[in-house]
Amino acid sequence: MLITRRTALGLFAATLARAADRLPANKNVKWALGSNLWNYFPPVPFTDILDVMKDTGFIGVRVTQFPQILQKYKITQEQLRAEVDKRGLHVITISFNGPAYDAAQREQYLANAKIAMTFLKSFGANMLVVFSPNRTNLSEANFKTMCEGFNQLGETAGEMGFRAGLHNHMGQMVQTQEEVDRCMSMTNPKLFWFSPDVAHLYLAGCDPAANLDKYSKRLMMMDYKDAKKTDPKDFRNEIFDLGDGDIDFPACHRVLKKIRYKGWICVDLDTARKGPRASYEHCDQYIVSKLEPIYK
Repeated sequence: MLITRRTALGLFAATLARAADRLPANKNVKWALGSNLWNYFPPVPFTDILDVMKDTGFIGVRVTQFPQILQKYKITQEQLRAEVDKRGLHVITISFNGPAYDAAQREQYLANAKIAMTFLKSFGANMLVVFSPNRTNLSEANFKTMCEGFNQLGETAGEMGFRAGLHNHMGQMVQTQEEVDRCMSMTNPKLFWFSPDVAHLYLAGCDPAANLDKYSKRLMMMDYKDAKKTDPKDFRNEIFDLGDGDIDFPACHRVLKKIRYKGWICVDLDTARKGPRASYEHCDQYIVSKLEPIYK
């Protein structure tokens, strides 16, 4: 059969349309990924990460190991902004950590947060995801000091037009349900928000959907990644692509629909068994087929 140029162009357009249908819609829920995953693979240019994002429909990136990441990838802030803009992508936040439990280091802690937010502001971002310190520092006194630091950080963020929010994590001072609840109760809801990781909630014995519902008024953004309780010695072995673990994401998404959530979800995978591109292609198919029919 002879295929005319017009027919070929029509087939090509139809192929592109079908491909677009298989990518996340990025309407009410906007999808991002974390740059940290690439630390577990041979080095690539940062533009390769951006290309995976564009091709798989994850239009935002959470930057990790800032500011060292710029040196690692040999890219300047201005070059990064140009490459992001070229692809219609977004830098949405930074994984921020520091000795919040130590009042003597508070001034430097806040100064570092200002540097991170100044960087983010140049990309139009307005959120700072805040990790708690390493669990080896856990004590009642340190926990109280940490929460006081979070309140000050939240106040500083507000002055810069930002929101700062807690990110729970295995091996850190806010890990268990009791610690999540205590941190939320000891921080000012007008100053400090919640940016939960549902996989780390699940691995710590928490109910992810119940936490999204309980703290719905403080949700800043969140991480979706799947998990199975298989290897308590290394949580990375317990992380899976969306749909390949035991987390009830439809229940989580029904909470987002109920509260009419409009914001970012970061699929910040800690491992990718077949490589980053394959994992994010798998995840976007789960999003399109299982989650967006609930809420997108």
